[in-house]
Amino acid sequence: MDYEIEFHPVGDASKAGDAITVRYQTAWGYEVMVIDGGTDDAGENLVAHIERHYGADTVIAHVVNTHPDTDHACGLRAVLKRFAVQNLWLHGVWHHAAEMLPYFADKRWTPQGLSAAIRKQYSVVEELIDLAQAQGTTIHEPFQGEQIGPFTVLSPARWSYLRLVPQFRKTPDVDAEALKAESMWLGTKYQVGMLKALWERAVDWIGESWHSELLREDPITAAENETSVVLYGLFGDFSALLTADAGINALTWAANYADGQGIDLSTVSLIQVPHHGSRSNVAPSILDRLLGPIQPEGSPNRRTGIVSVPKDNASHPRKMVMNAFRRRGTPVCKTQGVYFRKYSSGMPDRPTEVSAVPFGFFYQVENYD
Repeated sequence: MDYEIEFHPVGDASKAGDAITVRYQTAWGYEVMVIDGGTDDAGENLVAHIERHYGADTVIAHVVNTHPDTDHACGLRAVLKRFAVQNLWLHGVWHHAAEMLPYFADKRWTPQGLSAAIRKQYSVVEELIDLAQAQGTTIHEPFQGEQIGPFTVLSPARWSYLRLVPQFRKTPDVDAEALKAESMWLGTKYQVGMLKALWERAVDWIGESWHSELLREDPITAAENETSVVLYGLFGDFSALLTADAGINALTWAANYADGQGIDLSTVSLIQVPHHGSRSNVAPSILDRLLGPIQPEGSPNRRTGIVSVPKDNASHPRKMVMNAFRRRGTPVCKTQGVYFRKYSSGMPDRPTEVSAVPFGFFYQVENYD
């Protein structure tokens, strides 16, 4: 099966993002897929890339917005304005407002009022939907079990998504007790506004060795990130796990579903490091489950990792996270805002390709605050 999965550089300084294009062989030819579009600039670059390498008259089979953060959604507007798109996959944050009513603190909300209040906060998602409807694109919600080309959606499930939306930063006040009663309170709604400040804070360093992993269990990430669409793709004997900004909850739900479907995620060929290499999204236990246990030092590599990080950002990816992946047989390469990365078989080379050199092991890592 011919395929190419291409990771495009996105962002600078503290402005990160994801932008991925996929082309794959089918029984009737080749299909193109776009997964996230990064920032507005990244979206324009995506359009130019598709025109140059896939053709100006390309019809895109699937566009996927993994979650509503602007560093993943904004660039998709340029793609929908320029190309015919057959299917748009995204979660309309205000959809299913009637079912979400019990999880908001103000019990006076009506479904219509709640839907309007949430929709007002997510103008980029609304614009993507409007652009799709204007050209007759079919709109789907990418919930667990859906098939998108060669990819299977592993997370989120519809049930968990409806309980995460009230915990978003931009949605109305949440009824935490109602969610605690269902074991779905993440405790993140008011704790995630300092990401930029944390990225810019001076770093204190601490020593780490192959046999002394300092990465902590039970990190907290934003509810928006836990709604990230986690995708498992199979291309003949090559497999890929794309994680967007998923945290340990989303990764656990994805692993649980994969187990039920007989998918062994520890055998994947390529894995995307979640959320630009943040420590808020992974922990030793979930990495053991996804990648397998720590290997003896000097063991052969088991797969490749890829992390999307912005140009001119010295604090991401976290070196502690890169070490954790490498211990489990997964050396990680970066985009770092300048490098174009492609994983392919049977497809032409790109003149913009740069040989991928993975991170080595770091003996000094960022200390926790």
